[in-house]
Amino acid sequence: MKDVVVLSGGVGGARFTRALRDAAAGQGMRIRVIVNTADDMWMAGLRICPDLDSVTYTLAGVNDEQRGWGRIGETERVSAELHAWGIGWPWFTLGDLDLGMHIARTSLLRDGVPLSEAVARLTSRWDLGAELMPMTDDEVETHVVTGEGTMHFQEWWTRHRAKLPALGFDIRGAAEAVPAPGVVEAVLEADAVLFAPSNPVVSIGPILSVPGIREALASTSAPVVGVSPIIGGSVVRGMADACLTAVGTATDAAAVARRYGARSDGGVLDGWLVDLVDAHEVGELATRGITARAVPLWMTEAEAAQRLARDALALAGSL
Repeated sequence: MKDVVVLSGGVGGARFTRALRDAAAGQGMRIRVIVNTADDMWMAGLRICPDLDSVTYTLAGVNDEQRGWGRIGETERVSAELHAWGIGWPWFTLGDLDLGMHIARTSLLRDGVPLSEAVARLTSRWDLGAELMPMTDDEVETHVVTGEGTMHFQEWWTRHRAKLPALGFDIRGAAEAVPAPGVVEAVLEADAVLFAPSNPVVSIGPILSVPGIREALASTSAPVVGVSPIIGGSVVRGMADACLTAVGTATDAAAVARRYGARSDGGVLDGWLVDLVDAHEVGELATRGITARAVPLWMTEAEAAQRLARDALALAGSL
């Protein structure tokens, strides 16, 4: 396969994309990554794009693997000074190197540069081995409805650690948004489309909510294969279980696949990778029009992650 598109968000998506790039090294594969931007927000006058930055830093090799977010070797002097002035959220710390990215991006946006072009300019600093594409140039932000009021997703996720039961998710601006330039074309031109093991509700879900993207997935001749973010009834990373519970979906690999649905039945999936411990779900998914395979999903080390990426490509190639 020479043209692969990945739908990605968050750390899991970033690590899967890196593994795909490394597994395909030297094969001339073009990798385009459509990244969730509904986690984005304005803070201290800056446009913060957490998922775009996570994917960028991971592919560039400058991410902090221990913390799982931000730049390696960070300092936080500017954040401390901002907090002393009462600016920003004291529970949402931005590193000094990370602030450099936010300042540069905001400067471009204030000059009238669309987000997609800003991403292209900023990521050209590194040889990422993949092309990053925001899902839209329009501002889309996820807000979480709770019993204590509605709040930005980052407040619910970072401050409250998703402990406040969510009653629903309001992806503001999505219905009016337009796919970023090249996003629909990338899906239609691809040899394969892969859903990274990202949060299906607040990472992949917002991408699918932008009018035109789901329709492109329905129309593309490329096989669409997803990787489960759930192993043995538990989340691989983060707090996706809290999100799934809020939308009435069980924390289960097959349940997430059913939520996406089979393309043959109006959904978006042709294939689905589950972990070996969930192999018993393969047959049930087949009855719903989704070809599933059980393979090791844990990306505990580079070789395991690359093997997973190859398994995803192999499943796509068989469909």
